[in-house]
Amino acid sequence: MLRGNKIGLRARHEDDIPVLRTELYDDVVNSSRAEAGPWRPVAPGSDDPRLVVNDADERSVRFSVVELESGTLIGTATLWGIDNHNRIAHIGLGLLPSSRGKGYGTDVVATLCHYGFVVRGLHRLQIETLADNTAMLRSAEHNGFVREGVLRSSAWVMGEFMDEVLLGLLARDWKKMIGVDG
Repeated sequence: MLRGNKIGLRARHEDDIPVLRTELYDDVVNSSRAEAGPWRPVAPGSDDPRLVVNDADERSVRFSVVELESGTLIGTATLWGIDNHNRIAHIGLGLLPSSRGKGYGTDVVATLCHYGFVVRGLHRLQIETLADNTAMLRSAEHNGFVREGVLRSSAWVMGEFMDEVLLGLLARDWKKMIGVDG
């Protein structure tokens, strides 16, 4: 398990799937805002890749997020679009409604940065999020991500086009921020 200050990132367990399905993916509005496509129901027992991890997929790593103190499942985190040639990847996360607003998101982003830069040896991490997602913007910027641009009207969400913010972080800048040479 990868450990942050408050959270741990671990492999997906079978008993995580019903909780994630019910509390994240069956929520039409939340799922529509988090996914790059339209909401669709996830049937029990489905092998939907958002829930069931495919270990053969080298382009993404999906974690379950747990609170360190209690071991309770609080969400999901992903390093996706991994490009080993250019050494880049994207970060995504989703917290259960009861776990939002407690600083877990900032810790998840920090732990994913450690995984991407130290464990995977990546050069750049990137986040795309809706322009009104202040929690994710705050978590990213707290971890050193820089706003690199706005993708105007790039996301179709619940009947309207919305802007997305593009944020990036380079390994050298992250290392300076956390006080590591190199």
